[in-house]
Amino acid sequence: MFNAIFLFLLAGLAEIGGGYLLWLTLREGRPFWYGIIGGLILILYGIIPTLQKFPNFGRVYSAYGGVFIILAVLWGWMVDKKVPDIYDWIGAAICLVGVSIMLWVPRQ
Repeated sequence: MFNAIFLFLLAGLAEIGGGYLLWLTLREGRPFWYGIIGGLILILYGIIPTLQKFPNFGRVYSAYGGVFIILAVLWGWMVDKKVPDIYDWIGAAICLVGVSIMLWVPRQ
């Protein structure tokens, strides 16, 4: 379980970090090499989910979506200095519950 959580966090950070570097390049005029590094990080994001032990591709990527939402709220708070409001936290908590149900509820 801890390996799965680690991989979800690592993939989420790669997706957000890579996308952020591309954003900085294309929207805020940062150097081109920011975008190149961002693209390479996004390639790593595509590889990291394949390391999960879960056998179902759709379920793994759906769960990443929930984790991504939580990490994006935290990224916005810590990096962009946009303080999340109560509705951001409620939405993130709902996503976390959904991800947990999808991945860890016993199935027959």
